[in-house]
Amino acid sequence: MRRLLAFVPFALLAGLALPAYAGTISIEGRGEVTAAPDTAFITSGVTTQGATAREALDGNTKAMADLLAELKASGIEARDIQTSGFSVSPNYVYSDERDPNGYTLPPRIAGYQVANVVTVKVRALDQLGAILDKSVTIGANTINGVSFSVEDPSELLNQARQAAFADARTKAELYAAAAGGSLEDIVSVSEGQSYNDPQPYAVKAMAEAAPRMDVPVEAGELTFAVNVSVQWELDTHD
Repeated sequence: MRRLLAFVPFALLAGLALPAYAGTISIEGRGEVTAAPDTAFITSGVTTQGATAREALDGNTKAMADLLAELKASGIEARDIQTSGFSVSPNYVYSDERDPNGYTLPPRIAGYQVANVVTVKVRALDQLGAILDKSVTIGANTINGVSFSVEDPSELLNQARQAAFADARTKAELYAAAAGGSLEDIVSVSEGQSYNDPQPYAVKAMAEAAPRMDVPVEAGELTFAVNVSVQWELDTHD
């Protein structure tokens, strides 16, 4: 079978208005928004020792019941208290003594330890110092620190998104102009989120240093950040 080839005059091709599409340009932008936290989380609990596991558990149960009662009396709702850790473990004593064959003797159990930890959500930050002080006073001897958050960060993240996109577009327009062109349609957009919280607070040490005063706590600010990657078509106006 013979194929028919269609030839278009070169002069006609030269007169067509073909797009000056030159490729794409991908730029990353970043937007940050800071805000004061409105919520705190305390991870605290009770660690007890006993000659037997039962003895250690009984002591721990009594101390934890007192701690939970104090937390609720301080205005913490039951829904804001969650058990986040519980363990029963033996305490070992190691020896340098050896058996007749010269082998080191195995460790022996010298008692037991029970740890019960709860994570508490504090919605009224002005009560945080008092709650920490009361917790230690009532028997909490394990406090792993305090973290802060914003209950609903959606509006803050939206502001960060707008700033991130504006940052990406400003950079892209700069590069496009340097290349002698301009931005066209957006090809793709993707994002990533992050936020930085204050460093954990040395609660236990300060509470012991000032047992008759509320623990001083500074909430600081949180930084909510959005990173966005945007790809545009690039027109070089050739």
